[in-house]
Amino acid sequence: MPKSYNIANINLSDYAIQTYLALLQHHPVNGSQLSKQSGIPRARIYDILRTLKMRGFVAEASKGIFVPLPPAELIKQLRRDYEKDLERFQALATEIQTPANHDYIWTITGYQRVMDKAREMIDAACEEIYIRLFPQEAKTLIRALKKAERKGVQVKCIFMEPFPKTFAIQVVHPRHELVERNLGGRSFDLVVDKDVFIGGLFTAEKTEECRINWGRNRWFVTAGRDSLRHDFFHYFLYKTHSLRQALDNDETMLYEIILNDM
Repeated sequence: MPKSYNIANINLSDYAIQTYLALLQHHPVNGSQLSKQSGIPRARIYDILRTLKMRGFVAEASKGIFVPLPPAELIKQLRRDYEKDLERFQALATEIQTPANHDYIWTITGYQRVMDKAREMIDAACEEIYIRLFPQEAKTLIRALKKAERKGVQVKCIFMEPFPKTFAIQVVHPRHELVERNLGGRSFDLVVDKDVFIGGLFTAEKTEECRINWGRNRWFVTAGRDSLRHDFFHYFLYKTHSLRQALDNDETMLYEIILNDM
């Protein structure tokens, strides 16, 4: 059985990857030698080498003796191939696309895909970002959020645990220690430019199976943004009513910002 490399999207089988990696370690070699060094059956090795040669990933230094394309060049070639395919697909899709009558709400499955989508949204922000962050997600997204703030985007952040002063507009969610337990997981919500929302719940046991919703539907975005905005009011109310403490000058200014941020 070939070793699994979990690299399904470059259109190379595990056997092909295993062959290429073995060839990187031992070259130049013939197919028989490579079969022994890679553990791939001799009956398969020559077919794999032919496929890799056709794609330009290996070459014959002499008759029956193979050498690998350097990894940096292989990666460049893969990137060029996929960019060409994506450009062609984009042209085809644009050509036949008809205007949508509805703004659908989509689902993203898998933690890394959600974080990638969140970074994409943050990088595209022009005016404002509302976000609710547990420490795990903060660790992943803080750099992108700080970059957005530096370019003039107003970042309004509700941290779900105490966090160092990071943004001009931030609070810590009141009684944050109860939220994850009561929800059964970590909530994640992000709204960019009153235009797009992504949100849902990461459960600790099944993070990679969690289904997070995103979309541009007007009421979906409005509801998500209002939920985040009201978390700020929750903070103000908790401090003034439950703790019976006055807002300091910075908090008073923040209150006015959120109050007028319709």
